[in-house]
Amino acid sequence: MAFGLMKLAFFFTLAFVSTISVVKGKYVPELAELIYDNNKDPSLRIELKGILLGNPETHDAEDWRGLVDYAWSHAVVSDETHKIISESCDFNSNDTWSNEDCSEAVDEVLKQYNEIDIYSLYTSMPRILGGYDPCLDGYAKAFYNRLDVQKALHVTDGHHTRNWSICNQKIYDDWKDSKPSVLPIYKKLIAAGVRIWVYSGDTDGRVPVLSTRYSLSTLGLPITKAWRPWYHQKQVSGWFQEYKGLTFATFRGAGHAVPCFKPSSSLAFFSAFLLGQSPPSAR
Repeated sequence: MAFGLMKLAFFFTLAFVSTISVVKGKYVPELAELIYDNNKDPSLRIELKGILLGNPETHDAEDWRGLVDYAWSHAVVSDETHKIISESCDFNSNDTWSNEDCSEAVDEVLKQYNEIDIYSLYTSMPRILGGYDPCLDGYAKAFYNRLDVQKALHVTDGHHTRNWSICNQKIYDDWKDSKPSVLPIYKKLIAAGVRIWVYSGDTDGRVPVLSTRYSLSTLGLPITKAWRPWYHQKQVSGWFQEYKGLTFATFRGAGHAVPCFKPSSSLAFFSAFLLGQSPPSAR
């Protein structure tokens, strides 16, 4: 029983962790691949059944194209800026950022997002109806820098605090091991029978729903269940489509960290995943 609970806890961790940060869209699949490869050794075996990823970075070229197209389609940038990017940017090229017109136009997109929350386009400060608070990172920083909290977590001697921040910029800047695409890993895991669910909060501008749709479309997977709404508490929570080995779903009105916006429907969606069922498709 204890081992079963341990496996379930690991499964929860691997599935849920990808809602927190965009780069986890890369290293959760990489971790899953590592587990799969090492399962050849019985002493290391972990019964990995599936992974669940929310608003994940997936394929750099399509992620950038989706970010730009989403910003344009949601009136964040002008037609002119979008046209320059369409004509000058080749996101599949390693030299795309050396093109001055491309670089300046993409900078213009990011500049406009200085005015609003890129992770939740329609958030009003300080909070929106439904519970999302854009100051959550600040609360976390204050909490984890408390001496009693650090002592409880065994990261300090109880006399001196260590500086904790939501992102370690040095690690981020020095990390050069990120694959430009994890789609080959998706293919490998699907062939091995590992279930993959990918979902998108549809008001996220950082890794928008278009980025994910563009990325997944390059896989060319056969559709097993056509595009349809899924429901929670008799309301449309989003839409989903099932492919051979992969399910893609949206969360209506949710930003980047979907459970912060839609906790109840997130739990229903997550429960369906754990039970091996489709998202609820009946009102």
